[in-house]
Amino acid sequence: MTRTAACLLVALLVAACHGSGPREYKSKDFPQASRPVAAIVSSRWSTEEARDRLNEADNVMRRAGIKPGMTVADIGAGEGYYTIRLAQRVGVDGRVLAQDIIPQVRDALAERVTREALDNVSVKLGEPNDPKLPEGSFDRIFMVQMYHEIASPYEFLWRLRPALKPDGEVIVVDADRPTNQHGTPHALLACEFEAIGYKLIERQPMPAVDGYLARFRAVGTRPEPRDIKVCKG
Repeated sequence: MTRTAACLLVALLVAACHGSGPREYKSKDFPQASRPVAAIVSSRWSTEEARDRLNEADNVMRRAGIKPGMTVADIGAGEGYYTIRLAQRVGVDGRVLAQDIIPQVRDALAERVTREALDNVSVKLGEPNDPKLPEGSFDRIFMVQMYHEIASPYEFLWRLRPALKPDGEVIVVDADRPTNQHGTPHALLACEFEAIGYKLIERQPMPAVDGYLARFRAVGTRPEPRDIKVCKG
């Protein structure tokens, strides 16, 4: 037997003993949230005109540090209120990926993006437990008025983490009320994020949405699903 063949045999034996690669976790491996989950009732909770009168998007983008050239994901993009305005803010050298889990909503947003000739925007269909984002790609990931609708937040946040760039941030805007009332208490939000290894960088009040804006960064390594500590809702 040649040296090359012997090395190959050893490698195959090691792979047989330890598996062929990192374990692929399934949804059953992750803990479930111990709090209610709000139903997805509509992709629109206010008109864009009303939200612009309050300077909502401009205030959020300013506080999130959105700049030309950034790559941003808009999770739960709905009709595209933030998608459109993020595309304008990041400019021709930036990129926006708009994601939704409802095919009809995704299709309607894709039509709007085409109609308004937003060449720096891509539209993607995600899954309830997995945003399906490319790794190491995003300066900011937006989750506006939708976190309380995520049925499996620990799995979702775990699968979201790799999509951030090293200095990337997750931006959450939500109302400060119970999840079954279409909001997320800020203490619960921080606990669930921290359970996956995110650090709360800043929380600011957002009177326009009767709630807050929270900024998180990933620190350290992701915990194994079995080590995730469930927060009390």
